[in-house]
Amino acid sequence: MPINSALDMNTSLIATYGHGTENDFVLLFDPHDEHSITTAQTAAICNRTTGIGADGLIRIIKRDGKWFMDYRNSDGSLAEMCGNGIRVMARYLVERGHENEGIFAINTRDGVKHLRVPMTGNISVNMGQVTDEDEEITASTNGHIWNGYKISVGNPHAVVFVEEIAQVGAMDEPPVVRPKDAYPEGFNVEFVQITGDHEVKMRVYERGSGETRSCGTGTCAVALAASLYSKERLPSKWVVYPPGGRLEVEIDGHSNATLIGPAVLLADHDISRFLVE
Repeated sequence: MPINSALDMNTSLIATYGHGTENDFVLLFDPHDEHSITTAQTAAICNRTTGIGADGLIRIIKRDGKWFMDYRNSDGSLAEMCGNGIRVMARYLVERGHENEGIFAINTRDGVKHLRVPMTGNISVNMGQVTDEDEEITASTNGHIWNGYKISVGNPHAVVFVEEIAQVGAMDEPPVVRPKDAYPEGFNVEFVQITGDHEVKMRVYERGSGETRSCGTGTCAVALAASLYSKERLPSKWVVYPPGGRLEVEIDGHSNATLIGPAVLLADHDISRFLVE
C-alpha cells in the first residue's frame, strides 16, 4: 500500500536509524519501491524535536535489479547522494543479510558507486571524480569573509580555509556564498583549518539540513581543496576531522576520490505515525 495514501492505524512500517561519523540517517528498506514518502513526511521523520531526528532519509530500493539510494535531506529536498549515508546504507545491506561482505555497487543520482564493505570496521567507497571548477568564490558568516574554492563532487561545495575553526562561530543561518549565481541549486559550505601534515579540521553547512556533524562528499571536496591550497600535486591522502569523528580521503592522479570511514546502525523505529494522512 503506498504511503501517500492513508495508513491503517495498526499498520507498522519499520525504519532503521544509523550514522557515519555522527552524520545520521533514517533508512527505510523498500526493495520493491512500494512506499512514496512526501517532502512533508520526510521533514516530520527527520525533525529532532518531534520526530526521530536525522540529517536525512534514505529509501533503499531496487531499480532494474540493482540497489538504488533514494536520498533526501532533512527538509525533504532531493540530493544527488551522500558519502556518509551510502556507507550506512551499505552497512545495513550487509548486516541485515541482503548483501555479502566484500565489494558491491550502489546506484545513486550521481551515478554508480562501488564500495568495499567488511563485516566490521571501516567502509570505503569510490566517490568518483572530484572537480575544481576553477571559479573564485567567497563565503561569509558572523562578520567574517573568506576566499575559497568551488568544488564539485557530483553535488556543489564551497570550501574555504580559516586560521581557527572557532572563527566561524555559530551557524544558525546559512553562510552567504558569492557570486550568488555560482550555486543555482543551493550549496554546501565547508570551513577548514589545516592542523598538521595532511590533517585538517572541518565544519560544514549542508543545503537542506543546516550544520551537520559530518559530510562525506564535503570531506572529499575538502581533500581536493586542501591539495590545491597546499599547492600539492595529486595523488594525495588527507585525514579529515569533522566534529563527528575521523575520515580518510585518498585522491588519485585523475582526481578520483575514495572515502574511508565508519558506519553503524543503532536502532529500529516504527515510522508509521508520521505517515498517516
